[in-house]
Amino acid sequence: MIYLKTEEEINLIKVSAQLLGKAHAEVATWVKPGVTTGKLDAVAEEYIRDNGGIPSFKGFNKFPASLCISVNEVVVHGIPGGYVLKEGDIVSIDCGVKLNGYHSDSAYTYPVGEVSKEVMNLLTATKKSLYKGIEQAVDGLRIGDIGHAVQSYVEDRGYTVVRELVGHGVGRDLHEAPEVPNYGKRGKGIRLREGMVLAIEPMINLGTKAVVQERDGWTIRTNDRKYSAHFEHTVVVRKGKAEILTTFDYIEKVTANTSLMVEVQ
Repeated sequence: MIYLKTEEEINLIKVSAQLLGKAHAEVATWVKPGVTTGKLDAVAEEYIRDNGGIPSFKGFNKFPASLCISVNEVVVHGIPGGYVLKEGDIVSIDCGVKLNGYHSDSAYTYPVGEVSKEVMNLLTATKKSLYKGIEQAVDGLRIGDIGHAVQSYVEDRGYTVVRELVGHGVGRDLHEAPEVPNYGKRGKGIRLREGMVLAIEPMINLGTKAVVQERDGWTIRTNDRKYSAHFEHTVVVRKGKAEILTTFDYIEKVTANTSLMVEVQ
């Protein structure tokens, strides 16, 4: 069942998304060599709870943390802990917030200090592919149009798209229908309708698209151990142009004068 959101519900998701964006920015100030992923998680949880929210991920299917923190070859669902960030790492930080009964969900991948041009190009292409997908989240188009836009953009640049993990609907539940793959064919799949709220989240690999799950039951990494990047927004399908509900603005105020900045244009 796909739930179309009312304008009142969309506004409540926007409020949740603002808190989420600010929580991401709090974490962004700590993304630097020498900081543990566990510290980043603690910063996020404290900020979210202090501002009246609930970390969406903590306890979801028994996930033990507030953030999914995925370093280097880890695609998604990395568990925060004692890993110490080092120069040249990249780190995907995926966060969800529940506020006033509604979830929002977004992710951002940061370079830690200076990274190679090859890796920065991966981050830039993955982020741009997110916006290519969002351009297709328009009433009357199809789910396949979103996936095709992401896939064609990154594959034209030599990258690969993870197939096993997809975006999803968002609302009263963190994961709702429909699934939103990052690959697909134009004109195929469920018809998009105004009021659908979707988490679009390209997961793009430098090497092979193949992934494996680690023994912890959560961590997904690339099979060849090459780097993977992940960016995500929560958006609402509109007529003519999608509306982005989450925001990277707070993150990019923090990172604008550092190597953490990844330009969209």
